[in-house]
Amino acid sequence: MALPDTAPLLVGLLLLFHAFGAWAIVEVTMEDKVEVMAGETAQITCMFTTDEGLGGTTIQWFYVLPNKERQRIYNKEPMHEAAEQNTLFTHRISLNVNGTAAVLAIRDVGVRDNLEFICVIKTLTPEEAEGRTQLQVFKSPTFPTIEAVETGISVNEEAPSKIGSCRVKNGYPKPNITWYRNNMPLRNTPPEVVVTSSTTIESSGLFSVQSELTMKVKKEHKDAVFYCEVIYFVPGATKMTESQHINITVYYLPTEVNIWVESPKGKIKEGDTLELRCDNNGNYPSSITTIKHQNSEYSVENKTMVRTNVKRLDGGVYECTFEETDNFDEISGSTKVSVNYLESAVITPKDSIAVMEGEELKASCNALSSLQTSTTWFKNEKLVSKGNTLSVKSATLETAGMYKCVVTVPEMEGMKTSSTLQVNVKGSPQILGPDVQEVETYETTVNLTCSATGFPAPTIMWTTSDGKNLNALQTETEDGAQSVVTFKITSNVKVFCNASNDFGSKVVEFNIKTILNTTLTTITSMPTISTTTRSTTTISSDTVVHTTPTATTTTSTNTITDDTESKGFVIAIIIIAIFLLAILGSVLYFLYKKGRICGRSGKQDFSKRKSSKDNIVVEMKSDNTEEAILLGVNGEKQQPNDQ
Repeated sequence: MALPDTAPLLVGLLLLFHAFGAWAIVEVTMEDKVEVMAGETAQITCMFTTDEGLGGTTIQWFYVLPNKERQRIYNKEPMHEAAEQNTLFTHRISLNVNGTAAVLAIRDVGVRDNLEFICVIKTLTPEEAEGRTQLQVFKSPTFPTIEAVETGISVNEEAPSKIGSCRVKNGYPKPNITWYRNNMPLRNTPPEVVVTSSTTIESSGLFSVQSELTMKVKKEHKDAVFYCEVIYFVPGATKMTESQHINITVYYLPTEVNIWVESPKGKIKEGDTLELRCDNNGNYPSSITTIKHQNSEYSVENKTMVRTNVKRLDGGVYECTFEETDNFDEISGSTKVSVNYLESAVITPKDSIAVMEGEELKASCNALSSLQTSTTWFKNEKLVSKGNTLSVKSATLETAGMYKCVVTVPEMEGMKTSSTLQVNVKGSPQILGPDVQEVETYETTVNLTCSATGFPAPTIMWTTSDGKNLNALQTETEDGAQSVVTFKITSNVKVFCNASNDFGSKVVEFNIKTILNTTLTTITSMPTISTTTRSTTTISSDTVVHTTPTATTTTSTNTITDDTESKGFVIAIIIIAIFLLAILGSVLYFLYKKGRICGRSGKQDFSKRKSSKDNIVVEMKSDNTEEAILLGVNGEKQQPNDQ
């Protein structure tokens, strides 16, 4: 909300300057020119100074029209700035003010932007200043193209003969062309050398220049090398580039004419590019060189005749004739051309064949050729037969598939043709793999694939052992069908793949076993030794017989293996609890013996106590014998019935 408060302040300052007659001093400094390549971003800097500061400064940019009028393209005021609409630069310019430097950026400059730009600086007072910069845009031309004269040049020509033309396109400013012969520049010195140039201004404003060289030809020029050099301008420099080199043909009377096949070397086949070359040992200017074939006449360029994609009818005798037009004398030479051919392979029967399982399969493959051929049969990229006949005595389902007949000409590389035959064998489907397949998995989702061969293509159905139908995706293959089923399992299950067609069916069983992802847990109990003690205690007045429970514990080491970690943990807790209960029982028994529990107060009549060294025994048992050996406290052996 600062704008409404600032505007009156600026107006007040302006009135104050008028009242006291204080005018600001404004100075602008700019470069005379800015050079940039077309397509790049030009940056024109306007340096200015003012004693009012930057707060009330207005910056305006203009360019000069052809009629010398100004066209404003950008306006920056203290509270607003924007590019002028509907100008050449509306969407391509931006202004960056950094202190007392205002930089106008023009993106994607073209040769039409080769204009004079004006920067105007205004203050709150009527004072203003401006600067000007000429924007110079450069565009490198294309690589020069040079064309030599197609016909030979007679040394007897009175007027200069055309040597060639050189053309360069789309440059700015206009490029210049200079001709060279054997690395020496050729100047326009009529009538010996004549250089004619023409300039075209393209719709884009770029320049295209064409130069034509004509000169009087001498015999020593027959091996001369001609080319043109293009000089063009870039920011701050001048560059040059050379065209390709050309030669000219200087004619004088020949005494012999030769014609031969230049390409291809060796035998020629249909589809090749035939290049015939005709030459003679003279260069007489008034002559015509032609090549005749079967009453057809062909022109010769640079002593060469080229025929592309030749056919068998293009074979025969080719005659090269040299005719000098002064006396109409002719000299000729000839050669014979043979074009070999190989027609397309033809398989009988055509396209496809269907046979019953067990029947004989026969097919033939032939291709007409001018040379000896070789025929081979392939299936799945593997060689299955040689010769033009494919024969299988007893077809099986494995016989079905796509067969490819390849006919080649051993004498000529690349001379080849082929055709295909789809063989279908009618019969009951067969499923790849054993009839019963075991599948073990840790996953809860199972993918099963069932591939069946047979013709017609079998239909594949999936069922489970409980009669449930499973939805599956079936696709046809080259020799049958394939089906993939995906389903979730929670326990062991049997799944059946049933493939059937008009000739029968086949079933494969998948036994799926789920495997729990378990960790083996082993708990080893500590060895424990216990002693069985039998004793009787007699107390006065009342006879109380305390018989301690017989506890038999043997030394053992137990290993418990759980199927799961949770079961192992529970068993471990139980064993620890039993161990703690055993310790508690031992403590209670010790306290009982000391008379600290069950009301024992030490009033026992020890005089009446009947004791015997045989009343306390240690019982030792072995798993390998049923007999127990009892030892008294003094180490005497006792029989079991003596206890």
